[in-house]
Amino acid sequence: MDALAAAGFYGLISARELGGMGQGPGAAALAVLRVARECGSTGMVLAMHYAGTSVIEKYGAEAIRRDIVAGKHMSTLAFSEAGSRSHFWTPTSTAKAVGGHVELDAEKSWITSAGSAAAYVWSSRPSLRWGLAARGAKVEQGSPSFDFPITEKEVVWADEAAALYAQAAAAQWDPATAIDWAAPITHPPEIEDTVVQVMTFLIENETAALIVPASFLAIQAADEARHIEVFTRRALLLRKDLGLSTAGGQESLKILLEEPDFALAFFLLSILGEGSFLSLLWFLHENAPDPITREVARLAAQDEARHVAFGLAHLRRHLDVDPGLRPRLAAAVLRRHDALADTAGLNEEVFDALVVLAAGSWDHAAIASGYERVVKLQADMDHARRLRLLKLGFAEHEAEALSALHTRNFM
Repeated sequence: MDALAAAGFYGLISARELGGMGQGPGAAALAVLRVARECGSTGMVLAMHYAGTSVIEKYGAEAIRRDIVAGKHMSTLAFSEAGSRSHFWTPTSTAKAVGGHVELDAEKSWITSAGSAAAYVWSSRPSLRWGLAARGAKVEQGSPSFDFPITEKEVVWADEAAALYAQAAAAQWDPATAIDWAAPITHPPEIEDTVVQVMTFLIENETAALIVPASFLAIQAADEARHIEVFTRRALLLRKDLGLSTAGGQESLKILLEEPDFALAFFLLSILGEGSFLSLLWFLHENAPDPITREVARLAAQDEARHVAFGLAHLRRHLDVDPGLRPRLAAAVLRRHDALADTAGLNEEVFDALVVLAAGSWDHAAIASGYERVVKLQADMDHARRLRLLKLGFAEHEAEALSALHTRNFM
């Protein structure tokens, strides 16, 4: 390394105006390759020096940059740390400004040139003093510290988020114009009563689906608010009052809202709850007694499919980083099931309403057929839940057991 420093190779990618060679990553890679042919360890040290230098060139003080060119300063990276395993992009360490310097609280590991490098380009969680500043901005010392409840990207992110957001933005619909509210409704009053009851059930469940992601996922919260609007409007189209909201249904949703861990709440909501609701909405689309209800169900299902897709993508990414999350997800299902053991689950009014909707009349044979369709709906929900659980890495027997424990209230 002394020979490389003397030959000016420390400053290979440093700016020409400071005396460096002004080369780029390609030249650095060739230099590392040539050195590594003679000594792999020296090649690794040089590679880490160039990695650190590239950061110092952009953000470091001019004096340090000149020392690099002069061969007086060898840099390296300090990314990996105990606790994050090989996922160096998700550090667990923290840093804070103290006086005129920064204190790093970390247990770094696998640092090339440790003890010999003059500078360590390190990673950590961002300081809470970063606040609302844009990524890449220079934050003035003395800025206030923000107490954000969520500071880790992994908690809410999915690699497909950008594509799903673009899809959501393009698929936004206006309840006032997307649905022909003047379309004729010709079914008898008793069928309308079942529509009102089902819409009442959907409204309270969509309210829960709005609250859970409201602080994190703006586009999804907007979708859920729109669903509440159209379900309410459809329910009150021919009636003055909504249907029955049961204590058991409210208790099921209350437990969902009170789950403090976002990953667990999102799992219960998106993978199990909204996934089941997706089946329900397509069932309503297929069995709707009028064109308005049919279109309401179709548009809501279109949004819910996107929510479920994001939930799967987010949790798969979360599980890649933290495999220990999987048993916690299973435990959350069990806790919720045990807490609801004494409740009735899906209220009779909703079940009966679904049967009559699927039947289309009060004819005995039609009611029997409607009952079979609702039983099949529940089986379809169970099958779809199992498939999603398998995608999250649960074994087949685990997926079967967890799906069976999911609340009978659907959400």
